[in-house]
Amino acid sequence: MASAPKRAATALALLLAGSVVPGAWAAGAAGVSQGAATCEKPVYLTFDTGHMGVAPLVADVLKRQNVRVTFFAAAERTQTDGDSLDDHWAPWWKARAAEGNEFGSHTYDHAYWRADVKGTPPSFRIKPSAGPQDGKESTWSAAEYCANIRKSSDRLAAITGKKPLPLYRAPGGKTSPALLAAAEGCGYKYAGWSPAGFLGDELPSEKFSNAKLLTQALGSIRPGDILLAHLGIWSRKDPWAPANLEPLIVGLKAKGFCFETLRQHPDFRAWIASHP
Repeated sequence: MASAPKRAATALALLLAGSVVPGAWAAGAAGVSQGAATCEKPVYLTFDTGHMGVAPLVADVLKRQNVRVTFFAAAERTQTDGDSLDDHWAPWWKARAAEGNEFGSHTYDHAYWRADVKGTPPSFRIKPSAGPQDGKESTWSAAEYCANIRKSSDRLAAITGKKPLPLYRAPGGKTSPALLAAAEGCGYKYAGWSPAGFLGDELPSEKFSNAKLLTQALGSIRPGDILLAHLGIWSRKDPWAPANLEPLIVGLKAKGFCFETLRQHPDFRAWIASHP
């Protein structure tokens, strides 16, 4: 019988050739799991919230492939006429916690930094894309920004029973040194993503096909990279996750990569330990 890595490599090759039906290759690839002892070529898969339309599929793939990830959550508008941290989605988040995944804040109102406002103490021009101030730009103090980070973290703790990591991700990756200092001052370190880890699920599918994005990711991701995807993007016509998530995981495993959460990332270990 072929080894698990060989089965995964064969499955990926068939998938890229378009000659395997969905699900048929996944069973063979599922035997390639995370190493229990050491992870010599780690990558760190992370998901930000979105419309949550692909959230059930993402959960199924992660369980089947025995992969743990870090989720950054905001209360974003969903296809279920609520938000991604409401009671409808609470059981989904709780189940992910039980599986050993980690969590961090994405700000509660998916609040975009727009600019620093001169003055002491610092304040910031912020434009949320969710919540009661959706689409409205206003000035927030450092304390108000911190409160919005904390609100998401507190909500995650309440619905999962697990304390999130003392990490946050600013929507769009938009930050400034003053904003990062303000967040660290209230206990949250910023977690971005690696250039090669931008998986492209936000990009227009008319210009960036799923096949192109998968080939690019498999060719460019290196050990230590933080990867970024979403639980649903409104603007992309051909969703990324159904076509690419499992092939990406299988392909990276076939190349000797393993998956860890940001709790294990060397840039964050000391911070997490000092902010229990």
